[in-house]
Amino acid sequence: MASKTEDLRAKTDDQLTADLADLKREQFNLRFQAATSQLERPARIKEVRRDIARIKTLQTERAAGSK
Repeated sequence: MASKTEDLRAKTDDQLTADLADLKREQFNLRFQAATSQLERPARIKEVRRDIARIKTLQTERAAGSK
């Protein structure tokens, strides 16, 4: 898990924003699949949610650090 955070820290702000958009799109699709009972890996919802939180936390840290 620490390596995932380290990987995110190595990315630029633009890359993080793009990753966040991709994850939000995936989250929407997973929720849609869950609602229609077509979800293959229910644990993926939790993984995506946590990845979104990691990126948002990192963005907040960078915004606070740049002030």
